[in-house]
Amino acid sequence: MIIPWQQVDPATLTNIIEAFVLREGTDYGDEEKSLAEKVADVRRQLATGEAILVWSELHETVNILPANHRFDDK
Repeated sequence: MIIPWQQVDPATLTNIIEAFVLREGTDYGDEEKSLAEKVADVRRQLATGEAILVWSELHETVNILPANHRFDDK
């Protein structure tokens, strides 16, 4: 189920984004980004619709996915 990110408490949304960027393990090359920069990037992606916030009833978890990600929301 897609969760409208605008309806999530701002502090909660920040915590979700921080947990996401800390677990995602992406290599940013020679110039590492700070946590604040990564959080800002993901927040921008949510705001522009490039990313979505998704609740998994099966796993009882929240995740951030690319907006074009195909998933089964049953």
